[in-house]
Amino acid sequence: MSSRLLVVEDRDSLRRMLEHALAGEGYGVETAADVGAARERIAAAGLDLVLTDLKLPDGSGLEVVRACRTADPPVPVVVMTAFGSVSTAVEAMKLGAADFLEKPVELPDLFALVSALTAPPDDAAAAGAARPDPEPYVAGPGCPPIVGSHRRLLAALRLLQRVAPTETTVLLGGESGTGKELFARALHALSARAEGPFVALNCAAIPESLLENELFGHEKGAFTGAHRREPGRFERARGGTLFLDEIGEMPLALQGKLLRVLEERVYERVGGGEPQRADVRLVAASNRDLQAMVDAGALRTDLFFRLSVFPLELPPLRERASDVPALARHLLARLAERHRLPPAELAPAGAELLAAQPWPGNVRQLANVIERALILHPGERLGPAQLREPLAGAERGERDALADALERADGDKRRAAELLGVSYRTLARKVRQHDLEGFPRYRR
Repeated sequence: MSSRLLVVEDRDSLRRMLEHALAGEGYGVETAADVGAARERIAAAGLDLVLTDLKLPDGSGLEVVRACRTADPPVPVVVMTAFGSVSTAVEAMKLGAADFLEKPVELPDLFALVSALTAPPDDAAAAGAARPDPEPYVAGPGCPPIVGSHRRLLAALRLLQRVAPTETTVLLGGESGTGKELFARALHALSARAEGPFVALNCAAIPESLLENELFGHEKGAFTGAHRREPGRFERARGGTLFLDEIGEMPLALQGKLLRVLEERVYERVGGGEPQRADVRLVAASNRDLQAMVDAGALRTDLFFRLSVFPLELPPLRERASDVPALARHLLARLAERHRLPPAELAPAGAELLAAQPWPGNVRQLANVIERALILHPGERLGPAQLREPLAGAERGERDALADALERADGDKRRAAELLGVSYRTLARKVRQHDLEGFPRYRR
């Protein structure tokens, strides 16, 4: 049975050309000229893929992307953007588009993309039994490898390659554990500043009273115990890249000073009055909804606009489950070398079991499971029996983390989801799974 496609395009000539070309490849093709007609067809179900323009007469193609993501079941969607219109592609990827194509659409690229996104699932291949794992993507010297071949990951990497050579501020979004620091290092490695330092700071790990000092440094005598001048992260990153993780945790009082650095490229050390030049490329990251923080008054609007010049969303691991076997094998090799243990082999059944997990902690959680399994079974073939205990340990740790977040949020699930860096839907599912409904308000 041929795959069913929906082409959403308001230009008659282009819509007919795409319909004819895809039908010639054996696909069943339907068309729509506006958002309303597209929504009706998506709601009717039975589609395997949607291709949509972003400029439509009754709205934006981003509305089509949202309709595809909320459909039951969700439908993969590819957006078609004008040449050079990277910002729209970024926004579409953030909303969950599988990929994007630039206009004018090249038919070989279109056919290859549609074929990849509509290919029937191959469980054996997904588990790594029928084909070798893809080579990891390595941006450049000194950059950790980024492992995976899922379309959403590759699309994010294409956007990364487009923005890396520029001086543009990049805002990395995505759940906790999705690899935002890896992407930041890749941005650095592909930039003209690759020979300079890469300096990282987790804003959530530094007490508010010390964060300004960490960022800007201090002069001798600025406070009790300041016996000499100390450089801050901006100074240490001079000529290179400064990565500010968990930017949403920065206190309001300090946000204005960061804004000044972004606008004027100058700052002052604590206890000093002489302006210092900030010669850095800034990359920021957050697992929180920064727009919601702006609406709540927790984040300055002007700072948000300065940070989000080029937002780049990283997909959660559960949305690229086909990458889990390759990631697991990569982690096994790396961790065996780190701990000086005999390398272990991941059996196809073990890979299939790992690929079926929801991984709310994303790659970081997968790495924890792999490390525990490797320590318990060095040099062995890891199948379901060897992975059962590490996975159970992860489940226990997950329940404890959920309970702690719910306790801190006084039972507010949305706030707990923000604290954990997961979506509300994921948290609600995990609350039911671990029998934590109503915790802690009704269990005291």
